[in-house]
Amino acid sequence: VADGLYNEKSILTTMDITTDGFGFMLSFGDLCWVPFTFSTQARYLADWPKQLSTLSFLGVLLVKALGYYMFRGANGQKDTFRRDPKHPSVRHLKTMPTQRGTKLIISGWWGAARHINYLGDWIMGLAWCLPCGVRGLMSIVPYFYCIYFASLLIHRERRDEAMCRVKYGKDWDKYCKLVPWRIIPYVY
Repeated sequence: VADGLYNEKSILTTMDITTDGFGFMLSFGDLCWVPFTFSTQARYLADWPKQLSTLSFLGVLLVKALGYYMFRGANGQKDTFRRDPKHPSVRHLKTMPTQRGTKLIISGWWGAARHINYLGDWIMGLAWCLPCGVRGLMSIVPYFYCIYFASLLIHRERRDEAMCRVKYGKDWDKYCKLVPWRIIPYVY
């Protein structure tokens, strides 16, 4: 909640707000799906309690912090660049000019992958599942959230790619050659 309030201006420029609009997908997702998927790990642990060691606990926190660092770093970088490309924190970024008169970032977080923020978001989701441990892998329930979330993010990435291809035309093809990875650098 604190992160959402503090970074509200950045959230207002995300695909959820600017493109998807408030329809069935967002309302059903926020009111039904999110509470269900966010609570499956707690339900699993209520039936099959697991005591985490200090090392395991710190490992889960580290995974969460890594995901947050990637997610917030990438989204913050893009938002700062959109608002003020000459800001000291982003003026060093390499860009590619487009025929639309805009620039696409080809270095920093956005030079690693075209949707690197999705990887950070997914890693944070994985951290929600990890307290269930390896034993939790015998059931899809505790890891359902990160499995489902991966499919949601890939679907969103594909929709965003299609919109960018229409928006930028041949410039998008050039951009994809400069930044070949979609979400996971050197993998996908």
